[in-house]
Amino acid sequence: MKLIASVFSFVFLLGSAASAQQSQEIKNSNVKQGQKALMDGDFKQAVVHLEKAIPAEGSNPDVLYMLGYSYYHSGNYPKAISTFGQVVNLKPNNVSAYYYRGKARNVLGTQMNSTLSATEREKLLLASIRDYSKAIELNAEDQKLYQNRAIAYRDYGILKGQKIPKFYDKAAASNSFKSCIGDLQRLLDANPGRKDITDEMKKAKVYMANLDR
Repeated sequence: MKLIASVFSFVFLLGSAASAQQSQEIKNSNVKQGQKALMDGDFKQAVVHLEKAIPAEGSNPDVLYMLGYSYYHSGNYPKAISTFGQVVNLKPNNVSAYYYRGKARNVLGTQMNSTLSATEREKLLLASIRDYSKAIELNAEDQKLYQNRAIAYRDYGILKGQKIPKFYDKAAASNSFKSCIGDLQRLLDANPGRKDITDEMKKAKVYMANLDR
């Protein structure tokens, strides 16, 4: 269900931009096939076609967005980050590009089997928080931005709370948990009945309390 909802969300986000470029898509068969594969939920096939389109469409933010979106849902988070970076360079007000780049950075920063160092994870999580903050600056009414930033704050707090020599920072961890709780409280104020947010709030408070142990 989440995947289906995500595809419908993409259709809505692309919206008028896709229809405005319909004539270009008809001319570029790779874009047309890539878009069809994306709509069908076949993200790996969408990547194949859209990558072929890039030599001709590399300055087209809508085609790049489709490619970044397909990378993300194919699990290729490094390429998703890079591609969404190109999108925001071309369209600095693209909220969704910041959102998905933030999600991709958060995933990479918290992967259990990753070979990344703690410092590399820290850079990714801080960049994720910045992406969500930028998206919120552009659209302060979108609640999912606060929820995802809260998760990134939580993950950063957990990371900085690890007793790693020359890395552990109780103050940074505590401040991050407080920021997480602040975002969650905003969501609860708007939707008091959300048990998932209440549960996340409890977890964040437990994590913060454990810093003193």
